[in-house]
Amino acid sequence: MVFSSTLKGAEYGNIAEQLEKHASDELQHALKVAKQIDYLGGTPTTKGKEAESSEYPKEMLEIDLRAEQDTVKNYRERIRQAEQAGEYALSEILRAIITQEQDHEIDLKDALGLK
Repeated sequence: MVFSSTLKGAEYGNIAEQLEKHASDELQHALKVAKQIDYLGGTPTTKGKEAESSEYPKEMLEIDLRAEQDTVKNYRERIRQAEQAGEYALSEILRAIITQEQDHEIDLKDALGLK
């Protein structure tokens, strides 16, 4: 959310809007995962990973891209764990989330001119 508000320059206008949507998506993902954790008898954590920051637009996007790539990797592992535990509903929820995370990754790669 911070990056979407602080990206400056005409070349970043489109991705700033996309990052704002990404932030909204991330909140929805967190709520879905929290509901599943509660359903399975756990307690959702209130502590997140320390966020990297930068004042340079390109670095902001690179930081966000790395975070999305880590998130996709982590969701893949959680999907495998859910299926091994026979928690197929959880696996399906995570599959829907990972699809959006991969879209976020594509948006960031496009903004950075990467393949």
